[in-house]
Amino acid sequence: MKQHRVVVGLSGGVDSAVSALLLKEQGWDVVGVFMNNWEETDENGVCPAVDDWADVRAVCDKIDIPYYSVNFSKAYMEQVFELFLREYRAGRTPNPDVLCNREIKFKQFLELALQLEAEKMATGHFVRTDGDGHLLRGADPNKDQSYFLYMVKADQLKKAVFPVGGLTKAQVREIAERRGLPVSHKKDSTGVCFIGERNFKRFLQQYLPAQPGEMVTPEGQVVGRHDGLMYYTLGQRRGLGIGGCGDGRSWFVADKDLAANRLIVVQGEDHPMLYSREAICEDVTWVAEEPEQDRPFRCTCKYRYRQRDQEVEAIWRGGELHLTAMTPQRAVTPGQSAVLYQGERCLGGGIVREKR
Repeated sequence: MKQHRVVVGLSGGVDSAVSALLLKEQGWDVVGVFMNNWEETDENGVCPAVDDWADVRAVCDKIDIPYYSVNFSKAYMEQVFELFLREYRAGRTPNPDVLCNREIKFKQFLELALQLEAEKMATGHFVRTDGDGHLLRGADPNKDQSYFLYMVKADQLKKAVFPVGGLTKAQVREIAERRGLPVSHKKDSTGVCFIGERNFKRFLQQYLPAQPGEMVTPEGQVVGRHDGLMYYTLGQRRGLGIGGCGDGRSWFVADKDLAANRLIVVQGEDHPMLYSREAICEDVTWVAEEPEQDRPFRCTCKYRYRQRDQEVEAIWRGGELHLTAMTPQRAVTPGQSAVLYQGERCLGGGIVREKR
């Protein structure tokens, strides 16, 4: 009896390793593929991909599956990283992980899986799907990654499986340890997908020239200097280098004046300029069905990963998504994703263009 083939994207981490293991135990013909999306070394001259590839080989040898390495770095540079830099030049704060899923994992990698005559592709994402291609939250609320997959369409999701989506992270590590996988205790990767844990400011300086300027209050009073608007995000408190002017209240980034190259800062985490109710989003993606045009509907929204769901009224109008939050939202940031939910189901979302 012929086995059904599945191609698993292996990162070198425990989640994708357990995904491959579970599929093998379920009787799939499993092929492991390591995606090399970034070839440059960090500030210490180390290429993290080298260690990750070694871990992938060790995992595949352990569970006895064939494996390959594929280089998507050119596509990543053109379709993800160049947009990432363009957004920072425009004073916005992009989320490259969302774009990586749309452009690399569920486009380039999915095409590769089909070329290898696979029926499905698989990743170690903590998400679930149903038979109709709807995207559902992962069972572990602390690890749910549906926020990062809202740009993936239903027809792509129907060709994907997520073996750890119904598990908790603790269960994944337990399975890895019990089966003797060499990455069972490997630390989770953090930070931006291609940057990792290196110094973000030094990394960005390699590609974008710094343009220092003034930090000012909304009234125009100069209170400090900034290193370049691209290094700051709305709501940021740490790293501003200005004291509390004697009253003990911290300073926060409230806005960016791109024309004057000024960073607008305010005192107090409850300052009105840090809050907004309305947001307009562009580059909108609906996972499955689009809502009716110009017809308001209630749902919940995450304006950033790990944020608790916020009640909103949404309107899909002329290619834009208009959101009105029921309570004021702190530090809604242009360039970040606003992702919509109805219960366990992720509806889709868009990139915040402006807030009001």
